[in-house]
Amino acid sequence: VTAGIETNITPSDWIQGMNRMDLILTTSQHSKQVLMNTTYDQVDNKTKQKTGVLKCTTPVEVLFEGADLDTYKKVKTIQDKVSTELKDIKDDFCYLFVGHWLKGNLGQDRKDVGMTIKTFCETFKKKSPKNRPGLILKTSHANFSIIDRDAMMNKIQQIISPYGNNAPNIYLLHGDLTDQEMNSLYNHPKVKAMVSFTKGEGYGRPLQEFALTGKPIIASSWSGHIDFLNKDYCTLLPGQLTKVDGSAADQFILKESSWFTVNYQFASRVLQDCIKNYKQYLERSRKMPQYIKENFNRNKMDELFISLVEKGL
Repeated sequence: VTAGIETNITPSDWIQGMNRMDLILTTSQHSKQVLMNTTYDQVDNKTKQKTGVLKCTTPVEVLFEGADLDTYKKVKTIQDKVSTELKDIKDDFCYLFVGHWLKGNLGQDRKDVGMTIKTFCETFKKKSPKNRPGLILKTSHANFSIIDRDAMMNKIQQIISPYGNNAPNIYLLHGDLTDQEMNSLYNHPKVKAMVSFTKGEGYGRPLQEFALTGKPIIASSWSGHIDFLNKDYCTLLPGQLTKVDGSAADQFILKESSWFTVNYQFASRVLQDCIKNYKQYLERSRKMPQYIKENFNRNKMDELFISLVEKGL
């Protein structure tokens, strides 16, 4: 059972491991296709001649991550901890990003947090302070230590410092929140929309959770979250596949693989338009919760899981 892969190539040792299994369950059509379609030439060490092809021979099925409808939903009451944290935010219109800020140079980290901030600054640097929106980053590296928080603040400062007083407000929300508090964050009246320039997702759970508020979502148009983000009810950003930079590569995210980079100019126009025509964006997004409830709830996930295991047995 795996959330799968965020790029377009599966590591060879994964394929070897999958071929020792009876059944593979992954979370999205994107992951399934990458797991099934990646191939490697098998070469004799002595002769250097091709002897075969390594590919997945085990059945692969998609088991989506069912939404917890008892926790994630539209609410009016905001938890005290979240209200306290957001009470000093000056902006009435804020975009929200949720996700880890992983390794990689500017524009190369998997969630593309760095370019989300830079694009935000470029988009609104000429606006008067009272007309600028805010950007709330619910992010961290891998933990919620003070050292990690300071590192986040430094990375943000490096990006916004060239803009001086023209930079819009960027807020870091760093720390552990319960599921109920996360739902309160999604529903907070200052949070008007979610934005994600993610380069690749095995699924993309925060996008699904936020979708249940009925607020607008602006996200990249590639990988796992496309399964549940109906294009009629949100804004999917165009872009192109680009090679993984060495600064972001590891044993799972291979340097020779590719993932998605959004068109930042297009994204900039959408960020402006969402504010200008917010009622229209909200009208579209209001249909998303019902779509998630009907097609991606936990009961349906349970039923699918049982049927897939029985099929595998």
